[in-house]
Amino acid sequence: MSAVQVMEQIAALVPKGSRVLDLGCGTGELLAYLQKHRGCTGYGVELDDANLLECVKRGVNTIQLNLEEGLSIFEDQSFDVVLQLETLQHLRNTELMLRETARVGRSGIVSFPNFAHWPNRLQVLMGRMPVTKVLPYQWYDTPNIRVGTYADFEVLAGKCGLRVLDSFGIQGGRTVRTLPNLMSSMAVFKFDRG
Repeated sequence: MSAVQVMEQIAALVPKGSRVLDLGCGTGELLAYLQKHRGCTGYGVELDDANLLECVKRGVNTIQLNLEEGLSIFEDQSFDVVLQLETLQHLRNTELMLRETARVGRSGIVSFPNFAHWPNRLQVLMGRMPVTKVLPYQWYDTPNIRVGTYADFEVLAGKCGLRVLDSFGIQGGRTVRTLPNLMSSMAVFKFDRG
């Protein structure tokens, strides 16, 4: 799966000219792309010092903040879109962060590794935790504190009062809309407060 292809698929969900908050923005690559190609403005939120430096080099406005502490520094509906790409699996309080995402943004977009992808299921059936391109760590050294599936997120969204506006899987850089829980290694959801 090409990182550029995934970035383009996610960027296509963000309306042109949006004010964006990118939670766990890493090196700021996506936000820089959105600024350049979609006319977006906004901020990244990142904890890691080295990533913050890369954001500055890219010209991305970034705030150093631990997401586990919530988003109380932001007012309700202060962004058009809040991105949470491959961050949910690292957070202890996923429900709170989803509700906060819906509070500060008119819509939210999340992505995460889909643990129910068929090769993962096969590895578990063989008695081992999956190790794949999307889940590249062994069970004992993974930064992920939880795993989830495409189907699990649908249930969680309903529990949090979120309305799913669009959802699909990504596999090999391609969008998967048929059986995404089984056929994709990455899950993507766009939602609002409903």
